[in-house]
Amino acid sequence: MRKVFEIGGLVAAVVLVAFGVAAIVVSVSGRDEVQTALKQQKVAGTPDMSPAAIRAEVSKAGLNPSKLELPTCTAANKSVNSGSTARCFANYMRIHALVASHGAVYSQMPRFASPTGAGTNNEAEALKSNGKALENPARNVWVTETALSTALNASYMGEQLSLFGIMVGLALLLSGIGFAVLTFAGALRNPETALGFVHKMHWGRHRPQAAGAH
Repeated sequence: MRKVFEIGGLVAAVVLVAFGVAAIVVSVSGRDEVQTALKQQKVAGTPDMSPAAIRAEVSKAGLNPSKLELPTCTAANKSVNSGSTARCFANYMRIHALVASHGAVYSQMPRFASPTGAGTNNEAEALKSNGKALENPARNVWVTETALSTALNASYMGEQLSLFGIMVGLALLLSGIGFAVLTFAGALRNPETALGFVHKMHWGRHRPQAAGAH
């Protein structure tokens, strides 16, 4: 039974080490792909993407900064080349969209364009083209913001998952090494182990022959 446990320990060690190495390789590759894709877009933060500058911009637009979740990171004049910078850029995009829509989110904006420019939900009061009410063009700001920020946040999530995969891979690798150490430690304490056949083969080949043997 002891030999069975030792063989099982060695198999478990090999499997854990193999899965650990594979997880690390795949995760590192995924992280590199995320960062490469971000760099290819050549996105850089605008000068107002700093906590102090965005607060001033929000106040200038007549909005209350204390009622908005203003970003605490800085993306001003920085290239978006990692998940963290992508998430920071997305947070500033949201504030820019709120400034452009005077604090209203997509669901709060009128559906149709109006002669006054304020927009309206009453189709009869809306601007028309060929008898059809025109959509409020200001809502497109939120459509664009949502699409871009979702892509940027997906990059952040992908990078975080890659880092998690690296940590899991390291844990598996260390666990496999630990299994191997425990298994070999037990084998060294007991010469009659599952690895005994290796010793027998080794000594069988190098056993001195009796005198006069041919």
